[in-house]
Amino acid sequence: MTVDTDAATDARNLMNITNAVVAIYKDQFGRGPTKARTTWCGEDVLVVILEDTLTPAERNLAKMGEHQRLRDTRILLQYAAAAEFCAPVEQITGRVVRAFVSGIDAEVDGLALETFVLHPAGFAAPSRGASSPR
Repeated sequence: MTVDTDAATDARNLMNITNAVVAIYKDQFGRGPTKARTTWCGEDVLVVILEDTLTPAERNLAKMGEHQRLRDTRILLQYAAAAEFCAPVEQITGRVVRAFVSGIDAEVDGLALETFVLHPAGFAAPSRGASSPR
């Protein structure tokens, strides 16, 4: 059986992006998700799906019904780290991140999505990560 090199490379790249985002979660929040995967959604959009991302303190907020406060805090922290999220995606794909969209469903045990909209290959534009605080 022969392996399609492009497919194998793409699978490896997706795994590397997943691992990089999980590492950022561990660094930023003190723990990583228990399950994560990255997928292409068309030619220019990558989505990283992370499950079970809540910290013990965030779980307590959820138990108290403070879902909006939990979402607001988490989203603020995720956007503060936009540069860290964009950097590995750009390094691995060789493309520039046009937009970074982060979301979390605080009522479903912290299921989070990190979405990256990429400029076309070879497009010279500033990275979304460059406009983020470091």
